[in-house]
Amino acid sequence: MAVYFVFKINHFFVKKICSKSLKKWKKNDELTRQLSDKEVIADTERYKRIAKERATISELVETYRAYSKVLSNIEGNRHIIKHETDNQLVELAKHELEELETQKEQFEKKLKILLLPKDPNDEKNIILEIRAGTGGEEAALFAAELFRMYSRYAERKGWKTEVLDHNPTGLGGFKEIIALISGDKVFSDLKYESGVHRVQRVPQTEASGRIHTSACTVVVMPEADEIDIKIDEKDLRVDVFRASGPGGQGVNRTDSAVRLTHIPTGLVVQCQDERSQHKNKARALKILRSRLLDLENQKQIEKRTAARREMVKTGDRSEKIRTYNYPQNRMTDHRIGYSSHNLSEILDGDIGDVIEALRTHYQAEALSKTNYNDL
Repeated sequence: MAVYFVFKINHFFVKKICSKSLKKWKKNDELTRQLSDKEVIADTERYKRIAKERATISELVETYRAYSKVLSNIEGNRHIIKHETDNQLVELAKHELEELETQKEQFEKKLKILLLPKDPNDEKNIILEIRAGTGGEEAALFAAELFRMYSRYAERKGWKTEVLDHNPTGLGGFKEIIALISGDKVFSDLKYESGVHRVQRVPQTEASGRIHTSACTVVVMPEADEIDIKIDEKDLRVDVFRASGPGGQGVNRTDSAVRLTHIPTGLVVQCQDERSQHKNKARALKILRSRLLDLENQKQIEKRTAARREMVKTGDRSEKIRTYNYPQNRMTDHRIGYSSHNLSEILDGDIGDVIEALRTHYQAEALSKTNYNDL
């Protein structure tokens, strides 16, 4: 009875997966048809929107096609085993059936993940903000190392990194650095990086050789455009001032630095890296839009249930998420208990393994909390 019950449940899951996947398949075909429509082709924005929507479901459709082929082959092999009289052919079919059953399980697991509700921001670029916390100059140096780590990871992924604003220190660190990282599914990869990053090591400025603990905060926000967040000019206070610099010929002698204050929320953004006041204002607006979108996302997270917040773990900016321990050459992510003893490679941008471990962890939690009736 127990075996039969499990089979019935699995059969129910498969029916749900197939039903949902078929709907996506039909949607994919409809979007493909629209992309060849002359009216759609003539409307650039509409074409981009449809092409982007189609791209988000194409992986699911291709996976379901492969899954359907495996199901068909399983039925074919079972027919051979049941009706064929050639013993050699039957043995071959049995061996192949074992491999097909393994593939079937793998495809079902992947389809369940692909059918999970999508984060609407996964396709977006990000605004990355890194700020030195406790630890003074040592924390500022660590902020520079974290920025280099993410920049090198972006290089490996073929993404583009553009510094929007930064506040350097005399020893080569950053009190704060803000950058735009653009490319394919950047937020999907880096959305779990927000939180407190802690470093344990002997600082360059420490004469006695004692190990110190310093920290930086990292915030990853989806880049917001004007469609996502509209800012009314009357809600802004714009202040211009002379940018600070290293002195000498590099000093900007005009009031090119811009400070924006969003009156309804009290958010303040300033940019001074560009010599043009217009360019600094444009950069500040880009950062402000992303902060406003992030603020709205945080409000939505707070509205969710406690269980959902525990699963997502993106609402608490003060959470200590990771420790970089130099004496032990170890990096530990405290959320999932992941440790790696190749710290130098990680700080050189080799963070793909921990990102994949985080994604797998949160996908597993999402699957465990998913009601398959809603698939």
